[in-house]
Amino acid sequence: MTRLPVACVALALVAAPAQAQQQMNMPMKGMPGMNMDETKSGAAYHPGLGDLMITLVQPHHIKLGLAGAARNWPLAAYELDELQETFDTVGKLIVKHGSLQIAPTIAATVRPAMEPLDKAIAAKDGAAFAKAYAALTDACNACHRSADHSMIMIKVPDGANTAFPDQEFAPAK
Repeated sequence: MTRLPVACVALALVAAPAQAQQQMNMPMKGMPGMNMDETKSGAAYHPGLGDLMITLVQPHHIKLGLAGAARNWPLAAYELDELQETFDTVGKLIVKHGSLQIAPTIAATVRPAMEPLDKAIAAKDGAAFAKAYAALTDACNACHRSADHSMIMIKVPDGANTAFPDQEFAPAK
């Protein structure tokens, strides 16, 4: 009696990979009654400056602040580097916004605030980090004002980490 269930399990284990491979080779059918050719646009996607700021810049700014507040210096250094790279990317993707040249504006407003942050992180100096991070935040707002978007005001993150609830910002023990 025990041989039959064991044989069935063995047969299922042998047949499962073949069945999975067969399903992988089947063409995608989509939802019944849906023409999949009509669900995709052929237009190229070109995100605007606001899209790039919200999806790329703002998360790194927040994570940098949270990492520094937690005194996680390796993560703060990483996020500062990511923020710098992101600003480079934004300057390349969006050359002008209205009459404003983006890369030179970033260079004039935001870039100078990053060097003191880098030094504070390297020194593992929480007070210097807090001061430099506040200055970076002020520089971001100065850039917003120069773009005639003074209604966009960012701040030093406060309170609980609600933006990234799935990431630990305290240093590893």
